[in-house]
Amino acid sequence: MSKDTNRLLGHADEADGIEEYDNPLPDWWLGLFWLCIIWAIGYTVHYHFIAHRSQEGHLQAEMAAAAEAWPEEAAGEVTFALTPEAIQAGEEVFNTYCYVCHGAALEGGIGPSFLDDEWLHGHTPQEVIHTITEGVPEKGMAPWGPILGAQQINHVAAFILAKNAEALGIPLDQITQSSGDSEGSGEAASEGPEEGRDSRS
Repeated sequence: MSKDTNRLLGHADEADGIEEYDNPLPDWWLGLFWLCIIWAIGYTVHYHFIAHRSQEGHLQAEMAAAAEAWPEEAAGEVTFALTPEAIQAGEEVFNTYCYVCHGAALEGGIGPSFLDDEWLHGHTPQEVIHTITEGVPEKGMAPWGPILGAQQINHVAAFILAKNAEALGIPLDQITQSSGDSEGSGEAASEGPEEGRDSRS
């Protein structure tokens, strides 16, 4: 089939003498164009009405596969321990997720420092684990519980408390003792103003 080529559109007077040609597109280009349209229609029909696929279903399948490959540990099955292995594992977690806000040397930045005796949300292991797990949304800290899991949260809490004890010259066994004493001292702590701890919120 012959095509009319090199036909001028006659716009020279409107474009400072520049001529515009109205050449037809090549057959291979038009064929590819219509093939893409036909393929898109067929794919849409197959995706939604024949295979009954969806983005939500694909996400659920990926989540189920991830849960099977990496089963989530229940919080009650993981215990807090200030062991060298836990502290080392916690350092890896901190350097992966936490250093951006709290500083590579725990000196603080967007988030508070962990090298002083000023704690915003409690300094016992249980309180630190709770803060990491639930986050502080009003201050911009996301809840890390669903992301890290119980074991990694226990490890990073051990690392933070160990580095804090090192900075303040506190024995590690005093940290575990404070964990046991925190329940009995909770009522007394709530009666008076917070002394020795930062009251910032």
